Amino acid sequence: MWRLQKISPWLLDVSGGALALAADVRVDVRELGEWAHSVSAPGEDGADPGVPPAELRGELLPGWYDDWVLVERERLRQLRVHALERVAVRLAATGRHGEALQAAYAAIQEEPLRESAHRVLVGVHLAEGNVAEAVRTYESFRTVLLDELGVVPSQEMARLVRGIPRPRPAADRRSVTARPGVPTEVPGEGVGSRDRIRGGT
Repeated sequence: MWRLQKISPWLLDVSGGALALAADVRVDVRELGEWAHSVSAPGEDGADPGVPPAELRGELLPGWYDDWVLVERERLRQLRVHALERVAVRLAATGRHGEALQAAYAAIQEEPLRESAHRVLVGVHLAEGNVAEAVRTYESFRTVLLDELGVVPSQEMARLVRGIPRPRPAADRRSVTARPGVPTEVPGEGVGSRDRIRGGT
């Protein structure tokens, strides 16, 4: 502490027997908590906070493995990823699909096997009218989940893309078109409804 005071005398506030960080010192953990709170309770102007800056998306105390650090690190990670999902849903609901995609991808980056984040991403694609990208996202996640955990996505996620016609393999298309009167597409239910994006937390 003596050395720290010599190098950065503005960093600490020492008064009597108390020692604390100075009031104007920025603390990333504190700012992350404030950002997550603003996601749950937007300001009076109704503005959405968007994706947090890169400095709020890092790991807590990298290289530290004390028990209390591991618990706090996971708590902050969960706080961040839940907030990112909420931001993505809210941004998509207001038509800001590009920003919503960035928030959804940031949540997936935190945990690539997190289904709720992938559900949000599929929902954003559908809200924007990008059906092919929604199906591709679903199929990609389904493959990874099978390879990594040996399970398939939940019915809640499957419902998002249920009824969307899938492209037929080339061989199947040739055999179908050779038979007059047989439709080449399977009609599906409407896609892109507002309800489909609701899959996050």
